[in-house]
Amino acid sequence: MKATHPVFCTIVPPHVLDKLAQADDPALAGPARRTLETDAAQRTHRRLTTVLGAPPAARPADAVGDKPHRTLYDAQHRQELPGVKVRGEGDEPGQDATVNRAYAGLGATFDLLLKAFGRKSVDGNGLPLVASVHYGENYGNAFWDGQQMVFGDGDEIFRDFTLPVDVIAHELAHGLTQYTANFTYFGQPGALNESVSDVFGSLVKQYVNDQTADQADWLIGAGLLAERVTGVALRSMKAPGTAYDDDVLGKDPQPATMADYVRTGRDNGGVHINSGIPNRAFYLLATALGGKAWEEAGQIWYDTLTGGSLQVDASFTDFARATVAAAHARFGDGAEQEALLKAWSQVGVPTG
Repeated sequence: MKATHPVFCTIVPPHVLDKLAQADDPALAGPARRTLETDAAQRTHRRLTTVLGAPPAARPADAVGDKPHRTLYDAQHRQELPGVKVRGEGDEPGQDATVNRAYAGLGATFDLLLKAFGRKSVDGNGLPLVASVHYGENYGNAFWDGQQMVFGDGDEIFRDFTLPVDVIAHELAHGLTQYTANFTYFGQPGALNESVSDVFGSLVKQYVNDQTADQADWLIGAGLLAERVTGVALRSMKAPGTAYDDDVLGKDPQPATMADYVRTGRDNGGVHINSGIPNRAFYLLATALGGKAWEEAGQIWYDTLTGGSLQVDASFTDFARATVAAAHARFGDGAEQEALLKAWSQVGVPTG
């Protein structure tokens, strides 16, 4: 396994918060500015932790077993992590719905990884799953900090970040990438990092809802946006660039093909923006193959992520070629290979 270099990864892109921070309404601009400041502080903390080293997570004696080991904390609207422990593995649900949703979402992600891919937690070795809820005051984001999940309660634009199960799974999937391909969080490898999280977030949602690829909405964060926002989700894997078009948030900037690839120094080189391209490739593959998306399309992505052939600075083309090799290794030169080549071609990423 590659040495891991944990990064700070959020579900709401900086460009969205930047837009909100410029709003004339203080009720919108204030929380967004505080969220941006909090995220900046967390990124600094993550860099220091990476340099100095973080203490390893305590593992129960049976942590390599087939059951998750979840611990939920209440940050009590402070920014000191992890907070006060409120639920451990096997404890009965309490009265805090946010805690219960986070607990269930961690379990669903663990369950999919184990049952679909034979993987024991995000590191493959039973890593305990830790999450803190009620983080900060009107904190409008959720993040993976390299060791645990953190969820804000939202504000006037975003609702509780534990409401969509794919948001929970998305953030936890950053841990999966951290322990496998470990993509650098900038430019195309960073966009692959974000896309992999969207893919596995969507797969967990489909798994929980027992949906086939054609039944899924392929939206990331559906139900997260408040009623005042003109939009349906944070991102659309099916139609990147169409998730929202709002007076305050602006228009979803994601491109669907390489023809519209966005070159920018913001958002770590557009990691949340250009992720729409590999996202759409996965959607095209999954819907072409049909059935449960985690069984074939998801298996190809998982094999690619865990195969060991990708460098941390992999480009879209590197990743696409690796998926072709993974599909051939598992399924041969059949329908899966044909659908995969077509999907990458449709989004303009070469595989030859």
